[in-house]
Amino acid sequence: MKSMISVLVPLLAAASAYAHGFVADLNIAGKDYQGNKPGGQGNPSVIRQVSENSPVKGADNPDLNCGMSAKPASLNANANPGDTISFDWKAGAGDSNWPHNTGPMLTYMASCGDTTCDKFDSTQAKWFKIQQVAYDSSGKWAQAALMTGAPADITLPSNIAPGNYLIRHEVISLQNAISKGGAEFYPSCSQLTVGGNGNGKPQDSELVSFPGAYHDDDPGIYVPNVYNGKIDYQFPGPPIASFAGGSGSGSSGGSGPGSSGGSGSGSSGGSGSGSSSDSGSGSSGDSGPSSSPGDSGDSGASPSTYGGSSTATSAGSQSTPASSGSGSIPPSKCKLKKSPNSDGAGANSRRSLDVKYYPKHVSRVMRNLAFGKAH
Repeated sequence: MKSMISVLVPLLAAASAYAHGFVADLNIAGKDYQGNKPGGQGNPSVIRQVSENSPVKGADNPDLNCGMSAKPASLNANANPGDTISFDWKAGAGDSNWPHNTGPMLTYMASCGDTTCDKFDSTQAKWFKIQQVAYDSSGKWAQAALMTGAPADITLPSNIAPGNYLIRHEVISLQNAISKGGAEFYPSCSQLTVGGNGNGKPQDSELVSFPGAYHDDDPGIYVPNVYNGKIDYQFPGPPIASFAGGSGSGSSGGSGPGSSGGSGSGSSGGSGSGSSSDSGSGSSGDSGPSSSPGDSGDSGASPSTYGGSSTATSAGSQSTPASSGSGSIPPSKCKLKKSPNSDGAGANSRRSLDVKYYPKHVSRVMRNLAFGKAH
């Protein structure tokens, strides 16, 4: 037993160190923006670089605003109302898919005011929510699709006012949320300059700060029944901003492929697309909603987009052989009893010419008469 523990502990420690992630890449309306590895060389990017890929722990942690020791990026990406933004979450140093599959994904934005966001202090940001999703239409946590390499897609509100914005995409992993303080937060901030001529803005009552918007005992952060199958999940934080289609309290069962928070049901306005895969063979990760705590890799859920309606794009399709015809009758099988030589090598080899073969349907007497065997 001790020898087994001595082997398992280092393996678990290594897995734990590797099983965290960050946004490695951002795509806006088809244009790709590369991020930087945590703690690595800071190349020009629109994604704010974090110091490490570890989760933020504790709702009062100052790093909850944009991630572990996140610092401003040097570039700002152009975007327009209604654009689809894809967040590519990776694990480790960016060479592996996202490792967790239990918990919601949420998206916030904050105005940087008259200055571009590369000069903006995120600790001063006032955030409003534009999207949230818990489960996909099959009842799996939408986060699980990230394990297949699928991105998390959201759509900017179609009427958002032009200006400079931080966009904060957040994955909350709940595999350890059966205990207070066990939730893992993975926020990532990117810098946008939004064009267009919209006039949509959040109300003052819809603005929150990070830290401050969450508490460790919030129902959506402390979830002791997280492994009791699909639960009536309550999203943490404010409701989705009313101009973005939200009017609820942020509480929701979280069902549906693109459902997220309107009228308290977790669905927001707008539309968008998500990626999914029902694969997951060979993926490791946290156990699904009906499993016990652990890493079982329940992948295949579709990440939701901002919007009441969304479409799912398969992360990888497989062809299924088509049938030759509807209602066709399969070929019948011979039901005669096989002789000892009818199977295996004997069925494929010629019988020896020195051995006489007597048909079984002829009686023993007749066989002997026909083939001249003495009585």
